[in-house]
Amino acid sequence: MKKLKVADGIHMLTMNVEDILFEGIWEIANGVTLNSYIVQGEKTAIIDGVIGWDGIPETLYRNLEEIGVDPKNIDYLIVNHMEPDHSGWISNFRKIKDDFTIICTDRAAKMVASFYGEDKIRVVKEGDTLDLGKGKVLSFHPVPNVHWPDTMYTYERGTKTLFSCDMFGTFGRMGDHCFDDELVPEEIDFFEFEGIRYYSNVMTTFTPSLIKAIEKAKAMGANIIAPGHGPVYRKNPQKIIDDYTRFSQYAKGAGKNEVTILWGSMYGMTAKAVDFVEGILQREGVKYNKLEMPKVSHSEMVATVFKSAAIIIAAPTYEYNLFPPVAAALNELGRKKITGKVAFRFGSYGWSGGAEKELKEIIERNRMNWNFIESVEFEGAPKGEDLVKVEAGVLKLIEKMKDKVVE
Repeated sequence: MKKLKVADGIHMLTMNVEDILFEGIWEIANGVTLNSYIVQGEKTAIIDGVIGWDGIPETLYRNLEEIGVDPKNIDYLIVNHMEPDHSGWISNFRKIKDDFTIICTDRAAKMVASFYGEDKIRVVKEGDTLDLGKGKVLSFHPVPNVHWPDTMYTYERGTKTLFSCDMFGTFGRMGDHCFDDELVPEEIDFFEFEGIRYYSNVMTTFTPSLIKAIEKAKAMGANIIAPGHGPVYRKNPQKIIDDYTRFSQYAKGAGKNEVTILWGSMYGMTAKAVDFVEGILQREGVKYNKLEMPKVSHSEMVATVFKSAAIIIAAPTYEYNLFPPVAAALNELGRKKITGKVAFRFGSYGWSGGAEKELKEIIERNRMNWNFIESVEFEGAPKGEDLVKVEAGVLKLIEKMKDKVVE
């Protein structure tokens, strides 16, 4: 765990966590950071405490003491969000101090009581304040459904620091550099990719609410954005606001200037057409990603499709339906409400078709509103005339995706 000064009277404790499934679902190949913040005036508040994934509170207490904070002198526990990576230390803290107050939204208060049996709770609403003394005044601003209904921002007025919780966060472990002005170009690119993975895996279902939260953050005019996961933005907080604005556009169909091939093949017939399509994309100078299902994790799949301006679905008919691993991937994309993508599908069939019917059912049931080029199906291995149709579909897709590109 690292201890870093964010501003006068404000410190961050941060630690890397690896080899977990985030929310019990999402693979995070490059780890994730857990950030906690301490604000000191005459009184002390801790925001979203971190004790270590193993639940050992001594990690937190020792590090607090090393920055001059006696855990027994902490007056307020501010819970921006009730997920256990932000709140799971509350019961342990109660063992060493009995006269602190938990500050949270009304929706979080119900969960604080049900999760941890706590009743010393102050419920705050939009614009409520807490004066810690010595010029440290916190205000509270609910941002419901980012990504739980209980979430709020905490804002320190003197330093204009926005403690944004999961909003403006990223996956990815942090090394020696924890602030935006320290990041080298490779780290900037790394955290942009991990931000896309984080947004698409965790946040994109709630994009309408996130758009409102982005606007609320803009109105605050923060000098520092301090999220619960990932780097702190103290030089250019507008960078992460702009990134999240762009990510919200990806959720509605925009994307980078690239194509993702989402594919699967039982006996290599559809795979032959995939190889052919790779040649077309290379010839046309179009960047592409190739995801073979089910070999690629859903975490990787969701993030890659999410950031792409166009999607090629290559999948055969299987038992009168769409090849199941690809169907499962599309259902996950639908559940995540990734809408408005331009797409083209081709695939083989044997004794009967059926894949196209299920594809349409998935798209319609999830209200994905994807804009499809007419599909191409072929019996067995693709013949010359089939490949001509596939090429025409790919070229139409490339043309249509131009209106979707947002870098």
